[in-house]
Amino acid sequence: MSRKGQSITLSISDRDKAELEAIALELGMKWGDRPNISKLVEAIARRQLLVFPNNDWSETRIRALERSIYALTDIGQIEQARIVAELLLERSELSLPLRAEIERFLENLPPPWRLEIDRYILRHQPFQLSYHDAAERLWNFTVRHAKVTPHEKRLYLDCWCEETEGNQDIDELRHNWCLRLDRIQDAAVTPVEGQWLPCLDQIEVEMHLLKGLAFAYRAKPEDSANDWLPDQSRVRRVVRRVSSTFWFLREVMQYGEDCVVMSPESLRDRIKQKLRLQCQQYDMEIRENS
Repeated sequence: MSRKGQSITLSISDRDKAELEAIALELGMKWGDRPNISKLVEAIARRQLLVFPNNDWSETRIRALERSIYALTDIGQIEQARIVAELLLERSELSLPLRAEIERFLENLPPPWRLEIDRYILRHQPFQLSYHDAAERLWNFTVRHAKVTPHEKRLYLDCWCEETEGNQDIDELRHNWCLRLDRIQDAAVTPVEGQWLPCLDQIEVEMHLLKGLAFAYRAKPEDSANDWLPDQSRVRRVVRRVSSTFWFLREVMQYGEDCVVMSPESLRDRIKQKLRLQCQQYDMEIRENS
């Protein structure tokens, strides 16, 4: 005769039973090689396992963690981003669209070569990067400083490389490269000997901001000076450390006549050339000062 209180009947679906068995297996609660739901229930009853609500996180917390996934990804912390994503998927209060978005993120984690680059950057380990671009050209770079940086909503590898051939920046910045990561389908990454540099090559650019831009401008971390010129009314002087003239010009050219780059001369010459070409496209003549 069976004793009272020694058995319990659970009325659950096959799917819920499978979930309970998976939890029991994960926690090592087995009968032989098979998961044992009874041991799981017993552990809960004895408070060896604590059960808490899985749907009480606020919308603010959910959104903050979601944003942290992409913030971590942007700075190359892929493993940490994956952990946060998997943590969110364990929550039952996630909306279906957000759950689908996070699942897509986990299905499209960066390739092994990208994770290898992230590890080298964290360890300050110089490395060699070899890959074919979209035009099937082979590129080989010996990288001695690098960081993953978002530029205009895309991720790039900003890096200092020994190789300069093909770089179209000014002479002072020829060692700096900006490689768009989503255009690298596959790459070989190997460590190399030598020193990791503290930063990219940089130049100091002085620009004068005029009219409303002078008052609306907000200082950036790269700015080493930001003040009003004492001898010119309503002119703001900004000196900024620049590692790529391409991205710098993408910013300042949109300001038009309200921004004047004063130095260095090599950058002024590049701006002049751009303005000449633009004027030619509009059939305008430029008269050079003698």
